[in-house]
Parts: sequence; structure tokens; C-alpha cells
Amino acid sequence: MPEQVGFVKSKQIRLPFGNPLQSMTQFFTVLMDKYLPDPFVFVIILTFVMVILGITVVHKTLPEMIEYWSGGIWDLLSFSMQVILVVVTGYAFAVSPPVGKLLGWIAARVHGPRRAIVCATVVAGLASYINWGFGLIVGTLMAQQLAMKIRGIHYPLLIAGAYSGWILYGLGMSATIPITIATPSNPFATSLGGLVPLAHTIFLPAIVLDTLVLIITLPILNVLIHPKPENVLDVNPSMWQPEQLGEDKADTPAEKLERMWILNFILVLMGGAYLVYHFAGGGSLDINTLNGAFLFLGLLFHGTPKRYVRAVSDGVRSVGGIVLQFPFYAGIMGMMKGAGLAVIISKGLVAISSAHTLPFWGFISSFVINFFAPSSGGHWAIQGPFMIDSAKHLGADIGKVSMAVQMGCSWNDLVQPFWLIPILTLARLNIRKIMGYTVIPFVWVGIVYAVTVLVW
Repeated sequence: MPEQVGFVKSKQIRLPFGNPLQSMTQFFTVLMDKYLPDPFVFVIILTFVMVILGITVVHKTLPEMIEYWSGGIWDLLSFSMQVILVVVTGYAFAVSPPVGKLLGWIAARVHGPRRAIVCATVVAGLASYINWGFGLIVGTLMAQQLAMKIRGIHYPLLIAGAYSGWILYGLGMSATIPITIATPSNPFATSLGGLVPLAHTIFLPAIVLDTLVLIITLPILNVLIHPKPENVLDVNPSMWQPEQLGEDKADTPAEKLERMWILNFILVLMGGAYLVYHFAGGGSLDINTLNGAFLFLGLLFHGTPKRYVRAVSDGVRSVGGIVLQFPFYAGIMGMMKGAGLAVIISKGLVAISSAHTLPFWGFISSFVINFFAPSSGGHWAIQGPFMIDSAKHLGADIGKVSMAVQMGCSWNDLVQPFWLIPILTLARLNIRKIMGYTVIPFVWVGIVYAVTVLVW
């Protein structure tokens, strides 16, 4: 677990009125503090649960479940690397001097704990809408800058607020499922009967409206759940300082070569030409082009090879837990797919669906499956084929059904601790200090999403 930062008691924040959300949040915070295990323990428990479900529900033998598990462990290596690059290139971009100056400029204009919570949530939400890896990191960095500047703010809530804003990635331009089905080379193109353009998924009027509703209401909600003054924990400035990515003096030819900006600039020109060629040739936005864009932006913003290498090295440290856990989640996905558990979950819900209600039940089943497969890409590989077939059979809108599955994934992320791992490393917090503050936003986001897919 990351080393926890020091805290100091603070009584500087005083809300003008009491509210039941504070009491509810305090209850969940105490509950999480007692019973929520480390994310790695969580994946071990989920592995055992999946084995038991396979044996009891679909009547597979223990050797069969172990075979499915071992066969799936390494199935996501390629996708795992893509996901890791999203976080690492997002981190490197987020800690670049231009972005750091922008975050500092924003922090300097924020005064008071409540405004700081609003700022962290909004910045994380807007950044995540563009790229989920970038938003995951920059929201945390924004929260840290605010915590260092403003006294009387509850640091765990500030980090949790940024994380709640992050779930807007599921409605944004880097949402894996809508990008996948809009990509010509995607494995579902044949079953889909063609591509599903982004206009039928993330740019649907209802999805754009949801984005606006959440970017306005989540900051307000996070302010309302701020602990009472006697429970506020400030971050202790003496215990944490942002790392400065400076450069030592170059003395040798090799060191001078490492600091030549022209090397980065040539790579950026080549990368820019590649992206122009890709899109001019009819290519679409996918996880690889997103990673490429942030890779080349990071190279440009850091200026020299040495600075970028240092930024990437720091970013890699933040994904150690993801690297460890991804094979185990891949093993769980292998069991779900091999034993047919994902199909059973989806089938049981879809059996009661119509063309109108299929998106809602896809949303609910996606939420359940995401506990065991907390990755939109791997998740879609399991649930996607059955949901596409059901949508075609019932005459439902495939774009809306697919988007509902994506929304179920991102909703579940508020209570599934997997994607908190990089944040815990950067924030130096124990997961039990954060998760209690995501419960109320989780309930609200669920209501907004459920209403949307039911109206469809």
C-alpha cells in the first residue's frame, strides 16, 4: 500500500447548514475503514467467488474452472499494455511543465475548501472526457495542488471528488466500447453489420445532456458531503511536496544528447504526420491513436528526451498495482467466458427485455459484470457478442445498447477499487480513506444513468 500522508486536524470549514448526506457519508466511511480490503486482496476474493459460482451455478468441476482461469491469465497482455500506456502517457502529459503551470494558475485562483472541491471535480471531469488516463492523473494532481494551498479542506474527500469526476470518461471521447464499435478493424464489425458511428453513442443528445448534468451536480454533491468541522483532515504540507522534474547540468556529450530538444521535436513531427495520415485516410479514433496523441504531446511538452524519460518512469510506478492485478482479472474473465457465467448473467436479464428496455438491462448486467472484469475492453469482449445478438433479435438500437453497457462499466468504477490504484500511489492514501466518499456520488450517477437508459 502507498505510504499515507500526514494529516492535521482542521476546523476552518463550516458549512452553513447540516445535512443528512454528511451522516450517511460518515457511516460509509467507517464501514469502508473496517471492511474494505486492499485492491489486490479484493481481486483474490473475486477469483475465489468466480470459482465457486462456476461450480455451483453452471456445474463445472474445479479442474475445469482452474483450466479456464489459467487459460485466461495471459489473454489480455496486449490490451493490458494499451491500458498501461493510457495511464503512463496520461501521467507524463499531466506532469509536463505547461500542464503543471496551468494547474498552478487554476489553484492560485481558487479560495476556500468548497471551491477547491468543485475545482478538483470539474477539472478531473473535463480532462477525463477528453482522455481517461489523462483525467485520472491530472484530477489527482489538481487536488494535491489545492490541498497544499488551502487549509480546512478534507484531503481524502478532495481526492475522492476528483475520482468521481473521472467517471465522465464513460461518456467521453476515450470511452472504449463506443470507440471500439466505431473502428473499422474491430472484431465485432461483422456481427454489428457495419460500424456504429460516435454520433449514435457518445454524441447522442441524451449522453451530452448527462455529461452536462453530472459536471454540474457532482461538484455540488461533493461539497454537501464534506465532513463536519471536527472530522476534517488537512494534508500536512511538511509530509508531501510535488516532485520537481528538473534537469542537472549536462557535462558529457551523452548528457548533452539526452537534453537536445530537436530529437523530441523530430519525433513529434513524425507522430503528427502519422496522425494526419491516419485520419485523412479514413482512420478512426481508437485507443492506439489516443495513446499516440498523448505520447507525442508529452514529448513536445517535456522538451527533451531526458525529461520525458523521467516523467514516464515516475508514471510507471503509479501503475504497479495494475500490472500485478490485470492477469488475475484476465483469469476471472477467462472463467466467466469459459464457464458461460457472463452469458447467464446477461441472458437472465435480457430474457425479460423488450427493444425499449434492453439498454436498461444491459446497463444493470454490465454493472454486475464489471466487478469481475473492471476494464471496458475486456468486459465488452465477454458481454458484447450476446448484447449485440440480443439487440438485433429484439430490434433494439445497437448504439444505445452498447452505450448503456459502457455506462454500467463507468458507474461500477465508483465502487470497484481497481482504477483507484494509480490515485492511491500519487495521493499516498489508503483506499479505505477514499471509498466512503464515493458512495453518495455512486448513488446519484446510478439514478442519472438509469433514467437515461429507461427514457431510451
